Formats: sequence, C-alpha cells, structure tokens
Amino acid sequence: MSDAAEILFERRGAIGLVTLNRPKALNALTLGMIRLFDPQLRAWDADPEVKAVVIRGAGEKAFCAGGDVVSLYEAGKAVKEGRGDTGPIRAFFSEEYVLNRRIKRLSKPYVALIDGISMGGGVGLSVHGTHRIVTERTMFAMPETGIGLYPDVGGTYFLPRLPGQVGIWLGLTGDRLKAADLLAIGAADAFVPSAGIDALIDDLAAGVPADEAIAAHRGDAGEAAVSAIRAAVDRCYAFDSVEAILKALEAEGTDWAAGQLATLRRVSPTSLKVTLAALRRGAKLDFEGCMVQELRLSLACLAGDDFYEGIRAVLVDKDKNPKWKPAELADVGPSDVERHFAEPAGGDLVFRD
Repeated sequence: MSDAAEILFERRGAIGLVTLNRPKALNALTLGMIRLFDPQLRAWDADPEVKAVVIRGAGEKAFCAGGDVVSLYEAGKAVKEGRGDTGPIRAFFSEEYVLNRRIKRLSKPYVALIDGISMGGGVGLSVHGTHRIVTERTMFAMPETGIGLYPDVGGTYFLPRLPGQVGIWLGLTGDRLKAADLLAIGAADAFVPSAGIDALIDDLAAGVPADEAIAAHRGDAGEAAVSAIRAAVDRCYAFDSVEAILKALEAEGTDWAAGQLATLRRVSPTSLKVTLAALRRGAKLDFEGCMVQELRLSLACLAGDDFYEGIRAVLVDKDKNPKWKPAELADVGPSDVERHFAEPAGGDLVFRD
C-alpha cells in the first residue's frame, strides 16, 4: 500500500476531513502518514474557508492504535548490527512531535473522533485537539512501559496535568480507560454514540460551529468506573520513586492494588523509572519543552535494550515474556535514568515555525 492511501484528506464543505486509512494495522501511524499530514494541516490552518479539521480512523476497531513501532524496531536493530544509521529513527520521532505541536497550536477547532482503540501515537493525534469526542467503542491506553518505552507524543505534558495522580497511574501502568472514564478525568470533551458520528461530520461540513454540532449529537457515556478508584490512585501514586509507589500499593491491600502491583512488576523497570521522572519534570515544562525532552528520551530508549525486548515479546515472537535488562528496579540507578535526559548526539528537537 502506498503512503498516499494510508491517510486520506478531503475538503468537505466547511471542514478538512482526515481519515487514517490502515484499518488492518489498526490505523497505526507511519512516517509516510506524518509527512503527508503535517503540510496538509498547515495548509488548512491558513485557508479561511476551512472552519474546522476533523480526524477519524477507518474501520470499526480503531481510531489509531499507536505509532509503527515495528518499523522503529527494525531500524534500531539495523543500527545495533552496524547496518544503518539513526536517521530514520530520529526522523520518525522528530516529525511526529512537530505534528503533535501543530495540532496543539492549530488556530481552528480540531475535532478528533476517537471511535475505537486510541493508544500511544493515536493519543498524540487526538488529545491535543480542541474537541475530543469519545464513543461506546473508545478504548484509551498509553501502554509504553510494557514495550520498554515511556508515554511520548506529548504524554509527558498532558498526563501530569490530569487531576490528582491519574496521569502518573496511567503512564506507569498503561491501564485502559473507556469513554466515561476519559470524560471524568478531563481527557475527553463529549460522548457521541458511534451511530451518530456520520451525522456529526455532516453538520460540521455544513458549517455548524463545532460546539453547537457536538451538543446536538451528544449522548450519555454512563458511569465512570475510574471514579471508584480515584482516591486510591491519588494515595498510591503520589510519590517520586517507583519503590515508594509499590510500597503504598502493598499497604493498600485491595484486589485493585494487587492488580496494579502485578502490572508494575511485569513491565520494564527502566521504563518505570524513566517515565516517573519524565512525568514529574513534564509538569513543570511547557509543551515545547516536553517535546524536546521526549526526543531525548525516545532516542535514548532506542539506544538501550528494553525496547527491542519489549517489541520482540509483544509483537514479534508474541511470547509475552520479556527479559528486561536490568530485571529488577533496584538495579536501575539514578545515572541509568539520567542518561535518558541528556542532549542527543544530533542535537535537540528544533521547531521551525
């Protein structure tokens, strides 16, 4: 499939409509898609006839299940084996983060129709927009610690800004949320039933202002399961060390806490410590500062071992049995974390406009 077919752009009345068009790959984001999307978004932002940008995913399963991490895995393996350079890796992350920033800074309504799975890179294409629409099919997660990464695509900016310690919890565990949960924590703006999405697009294309159009199609997402655990999340995830969080969960002594401990003991110890540090630092940075930090972190993760082991275990061999290095939290020292925050060999991320 060509890059052109992987992402579709359409001027429909008053809107620019983006369709992520890799349904068999759950609309995972490729570098080719990013390179087409960014200039199109820039053009629509400058076009006075375009009143809003609307983005959706093709198929019934996913909005966007993340970035094309298998391509990054293959590119990184080639570098480690002396068969390539880090150019494609740096390009993917840099250009993705520039696109995330463009979405964040867009001068017009950006309506993300999160109808289905939204993980990792898909979160970056939606959560920074002005109107984040969820449906009964929405499933949100930032599961990067399970593949030896950390929640990027602006995750180090938006997660620490969620209420209480919710962002720390989601970033460390990758726990999944549904529509009502996202509304309850302020990570989404409105619930529209999946069956009403096409009519919403039609209204937006007809020039109905985004707030008005969404209000006309809004539905009830139901009860938010997250509300029942909010107090426990804030109690257990309020610490600045992963070890202290584990200790708090052990003291909590509930079934929920036991599940949390099982998750945290299964994912990458290095990723846990890097993620916690990145989220605490991200709380004090502006969006651009977080994106500069994220390029540093991403390149450092791909220069290490756990990303390759995580992708192998989850997506290549699929044995779900990663062998992390180091395998224990106690063996991840402050210098191991700090090296991820150092300026990379090719310099920091630069924004040209």
